[in-house]
Amino acid sequence: MEADRSVRARVIATWKQVLGLAWPIMAEQTTRTLMRTVDIIVTGLFSPAAIAAIGLADLYARLPLRIGLGLGGGAIALSSQDTGTGATATRDEAITQSLLLGALAGIPFIAFGFLLGEPAIAILGAESEVARMGGLYLGTVMATAPARHVGLIAARSLQGTGDTRSPMYVNVVSNLLNVAGSVVLGLGYFGFPELEIVGVGIATAVANVFTAVVLVVVIAGPWRQGSLVRPTDPVITKQLLVVSAPRIAEGGMATALDFPFNSILLLLGTEVNAAYQVGRRLYQQITGPLSRGYNVAASVVIGQQLGEGNPEEARFSGWAIAGLGLVTVGLIGVVLAGFAYRFVDVFTDDAETIEYAATFARAYGIGAPFLVTYIVLAGALQGAGDTITPMVARISGLVIFYVGFSYAAVTSLEWGVTGIAVGIVLNFVWALAVVAAGFRYGGWAEKAARMMDERGTATD
Repeated sequence: MEADRSVRARVIATWKQVLGLAWPIMAEQTTRTLMRTVDIIVTGLFSPAAIAAIGLADLYARLPLRIGLGLGGGAIALSSQDTGTGATATRDEAITQSLLLGALAGIPFIAFGFLLGEPAIAILGAESEVARMGGLYLGTVMATAPARHVGLIAARSLQGTGDTRSPMYVNVVSNLLNVAGSVVLGLGYFGFPELEIVGVGIATAVANVFTAVVLVVVIAGPWRQGSLVRPTDPVITKQLLVVSAPRIAEGGMATALDFPFNSILLLLGTEVNAAYQVGRRLYQQITGPLSRGYNVAASVVIGQQLGEGNPEEARFSGWAIAGLGLVTVGLIGVVLAGFAYRFVDVFTDDAETIEYAATFARAYGIGAPFLVTYIVLAGALQGAGDTITPMVARISGLVIFYVGFSYAAVTSLEWGVTGIAVGIVLNFVWALAVVAAGFRYGGWAEKAARMMDERGTATD
């Protein structure tokens, strides 16, 4: 009985710690997803083709996102571990190096957006008008790819030190400016020209630059933990690349697999593709902020506990945070599945699109308990520096079920939209099974200890 009370007390303490770290991230992500949701709503006022255009363009726009998140994952792993050991010098160098790598990695995307935007969307099988609109949007957004990288990495670096509030303040302001810009420039309010999808892209580009500049100033200033230093240590460079590479590869492959998946959707029509964008966006708006908050908090907590030399507590915390995600996001997913129609008609008044979107929204709602548990355990492993297991879990699920099963369901089984929805849910179930096995049986704690020893920050 006493042991049960002790476990409950540890779980509650972990939940309090996680919520203290996660709520600023959740607030930030709520406004971020709101920004993307408003983009879909604004473009939905033009046509289903406009929704499909921004959704298809976003496939390519996610490439800089994946690199930024990958390098940010390396930054948060090293900065959280070194914060736990009190090694500020190596922490600051890891932050600086990750920012520089991110800025350089964003440069090629500028040329891609301007030169290949429209052909890149047309090759997916999109109609000519969809490709034209998507190309305009993509070129505008890709112009600020280096800033997007820097903003993402700077936020993760600060979060690794335990400071989740500074990125929240900056990103909330940036995202609200983005929302206002999408409405004003997209629809032509207050004397501005009605730029439609180009206006939505300009609003996003301006927000990217604002976020990057302000967060770099925060890191360079004396107000928070972390600083910019002259990079000199190749060991830190190597570890950043080793930890980040699987996350970048994971994100890149996931984005690459989204192309054939969207082509499968387009086999069923532009309305089906638009409906998927609506259903996915609805899920991300309602549950995404919580899931991302738990993911980052898990990385911070596990990384710092490993830095303090307490791997058993890190293991307990990982499962406890997964439980918190399950009872919150899982419950919200059930509500989403039950009231899908009432949610999706906010985005469009096209009856056919609404019908398909409700099916996709139900799929994401049913899959929510599996997806959030995967996201939390993946964050825990990433905090330890193990980014390979989450990559294997995600990519194998996407290949086998998200793309493979969905294609078979549409072309061979002729299940249509329902078959794709089943593939989405099976993908989440598979990813959770793989990452849970890795967290339970993998040697991630030992890997973190070796990394800290290599850069001279291991706890004595």
